[in-house]
Amino acid sequence: MARSTRSMDWGFPRWRAYGAEREAVKVRLCDRHGCDAPGDRPAPKSPNSPERWYFCETHAGEYNRNWNYFEGLTAEEAAEREAQERRDAGDFSESRHNEWAGPGDGSRSRDEMRALDVLKLDPDAEFEAVRAAWRRLAKENHPDVCPGDAEAAKRFQAIQTSYEVLRAAEERRQWRPD
Repeated sequence: MARSTRSMDWGFPRWRAYGAEREAVKVRLCDRHGCDAPGDRPAPKSPNSPERWYFCETHAGEYNRNWNYFEGLTAEEAAEREAQERRDAGDFSESRHNEWAGPGDGSRSRDEMRALDVLKLDPDAEFEAVRAAWRRLAKENHPDVCPGDAEAAKRFQAIQTSYEVLRAAEERRQWRPD
């Protein structure tokens, strides 16, 4: 007597790929009206809600661009949530010494590149050039030299912050084992 169904499993090795079943596979479509692409990227419907939308890659990107994570929160609640998330992400600061995701050849981080732009230096500038540019620009924009000039005070603060970023990066480089 013959069997009513045939199987493609004829022992080891398997003659079909794993997951290649004969049954129809249920595919959830994108929740965006009129989209027929598979919706395989979950997105929250509202903050702190377990309900999710399921979008295709294109509509998930569009949704994330317009998503306001702090919507409906007061300024204090938003600051508290941001501080909590920074505290929870502290374990990832371990990779900071690798300086991942920096522009160029990876020798400088994005913050260092911004700091070099503020000091009007090339990306490959040595630290002595950074120190010289910092002194020159700080003398030009110091609040004692330009009293009452709010723009000069902002530039001075940006110059000081840029120097601190580059100085800290230089110290990290000196202490990093090669």
